[in-house]
Amino acid sequence: MATAEQHYILPRPEFDKPVKLLIVVAPYYKDIADNLVDGAVAEAEACGASWDKIEVPGALELPTAISIAERMSNYDGYVALGCVIRGETTHYDTVCNDSSRALQMMGLQGLCIGNGILTVENRAQAEMRADPSDQNKGGGAAAAALHLVALSRKWGRQTKGVGFKPASENILLAGDSIGKPTA
Repeated sequence: MATAEQHYILPRPEFDKPVKLLIVVAPYYKDIADNLVDGAVAEAEACGASWDKIEVPGALELPTAISIAERMSNYDGYVALGCVIRGETTHYDTVCNDSSRALQMMGLQGLCIGNGILTVENRAQAEMRADPSDQNKGGGAAAAALHLVALSRKWGRQTKGVGFKPASENILLAGDSIGKPTA
């Protein structure tokens, strides 16, 4: 069982500019969702990040809400929280696979998303994973989003000094000419 395993946890990222996260939660299992949110909020605040929270009906709506927020607002990162417990039909597989795939696709496009959608066999597994004093998967999802924000800021500031210059730097001013000696 995973509880006996030791896992390495990266040190918390540090930020020189404010970070704002959007926590998007599907409270289908309200008590489990509340624990996930508590863990995410604690982690965000420990890093000095501010946060907003919105709720959606279910795990399939999490990626859509994040996509809308990315187009229409100004968040640095996103935390997707929810829980899918296996039932008697294949709906479980659809919800797990499609929500995860959509979040991953948005991440590959550059969004900083921590995926905290629990996919479990039973309620006891969900409760253990959601509990902030146990596995704290909500806190882990917030940490993932914050680490991705830190990476995007780090690489966004770097200039390699190679390649093409932006068109704005290539504009010649009146009186300039190509090959004109500089003083």
